[in-house]
Amino acid sequence: MSQNEAKKIMIVDDDPAITRYLEVLFQDNGYLTCIADDGRTAMDLFKAEGPDLITLDLEMPEEWGPRFFRKLSKIKGFSTPVIVISGLSGRKYSIPKADAFFAKPFDKDELLAEVNRILTG
Repeated sequence: MSQNEAKKIMIVDDDPAITRYLEVLFQDNGYLTCIADDGRTAMDLFKAEGPDLITLDLEMPEEWGPRFFRKLSKIKGFSTPVIVISGLSGRKYSIPKADAFFAKPFDKDELLAEVNRILTG
């Protein structure tokens, strides 16, 4: 994948170990990344960066994942795919419109396969 064609993934998680891991994983596989550590920062970053896909944690300070997603989904024309990555049980019910759900800890190969499927499908 050339730099011109590289898709951008916005990582939204308050755990620096997770964001760093995902950043390296995605960049090593040809994706561009941007990172927000809470829902408030993520909204500004979403508007500035226009990512092709979002990975979203549910439990964060300031503004948690489901509330951030509700605000995002009210943006006119919003259609960015969202993958929830959370340690929270019952996560599938928190954002029913999410494209995929992964429990922490997750399998990196399964996550990459899902990201590739969504972004190339």
